[in-house]
Amino acid sequence: MRTGVRVGVFGLLGSGNLGNDGSLEAVLGYLRAEHPEAVVDALCGGPEVVTARYGIPATRLHWYRGEYRTASRVGSIAGKGLGKLVDVVRTAAWVRRHDVVIVPGMGVLEATLPLRPWGFPYSLFLLCATGRLFGTKVALVGVGAAAIRDRATRALVRRSARLAAYRSYRDALSRDAMRQMGVDTARDQVHPDLAFALPAPPAGGPSGSPGLVCVGVMDFHGGNDDRARAEEIHRRYLDGTTRFVRALVEDGRPVRLLTGDACDASVVAAILDAVDSPLVTAAEAASLADLMRETAAADTVVATRYHNLVCALKSGTPTLALTYAAKSDALMDRMGLGAYCHPAREVDADRLLEQFRALEKRSAELRQTLAERNRLTARQLRDQFTSLTAALFPADDHPNARTRQETP
Repeated sequence: MRTGVRVGVFGLLGSGNLGNDGSLEAVLGYLRAEHPEAVVDALCGGPEVVTARYGIPATRLHWYRGEYRTASRVGSIAGKGLGKLVDVVRTAAWVRRHDVVIVPGMGVLEATLPLRPWGFPYSLFLLCATGRLFGTKVALVGVGAAAIRDRATRALVRRSARLAAYRSYRDALSRDAMRQMGVDTARDQVHPDLAFALPAPPAGGPSGSPGLVCVGVMDFHGGNDDRARAEEIHRRYLDGTTRFVRALVEDGRPVRLLTGDACDASVVAAILDAVDSPLVTAAEAASLADLMRETAAADTVVATRYHNLVCALKSGTPTLALTYAAKSDALMDRMGLGAYCHPAREVDADRLLEQFRALEKRSAELRQTLAERNRLTARQLRDQFTSLTAALFPADDHPNARTRQETP
């Protein structure tokens, strides 16, 4: 690789979502191992966190600091509007300074959670458009995608994908979704989620009876198309999950509550308040590595957030998924646990308990299955990084002769 090539990483990183940060960590590990002379910085949601945690310079993604707060007053509405214009210039200036920009994983081409077109889809479009304008290679690496109904969001996502120089997906469903939305995916590849490239914790095992159960919770209100009944969905999810935790406690099982985003703390608090027992505790994980250690110590995991599932499966612990999108079902099927999924929108505590007990009966067998699938996943991710190097850092590529990096 050429000396001093400038690589940017882009996304909602350092903003409290452990899955997004785990994808970043995997890509940084790849760059440091395979391309140690790269000069890396970030344009991201939480620059202070990214710099402190990963040791790279970082710039705030949005000029307007209240970008993800609901704008109800004239001043905040005006601030958001002005910010959209300022961000065109800021994004273009940042992209122009780089040879390569990587969007590491994340569900950047989906709307399975509430999303507005002028939020992150607009930011992604600015990135990809300015990358094409200035000749900077933009790579969407191991990203998630899903069919999008909202016309404006779909148009921005589709155009962003078309403008990117490289695309790979974390599952076949994502590639199929982009094809359905009119993107030519003939050369696009599918590889496991980037978080599977993170170091695995020491192998766990059954701790005896009664053993620890990790329950990963989520501040779940449905998807982008569920806004009209978001509170009803959330109430049903919280009630069902709480009843399930209470049933575990009544069986004498210790329960460890896990989160994957800062917003999930409210769900943890509600469950702790409703199930007043010393058997129920809450983890304070700051990274996917922390989550993997938690799940590795458990007999069984029941989880909602996609990257909670990744952590549990990577650690080799039998897992039951409360699924809210096709990506979770696809992940469970890939890892050999497709039979152990339960809809997050319709949590039935009694049925969930039945599935949980059926899962535990096959615990030893499923641990072997996960060990085999994890070995395969490791090989597939090595292929991902080899492909990425060939696409972005060809051996005959020389330092950029353009004057953009020398222009004051």
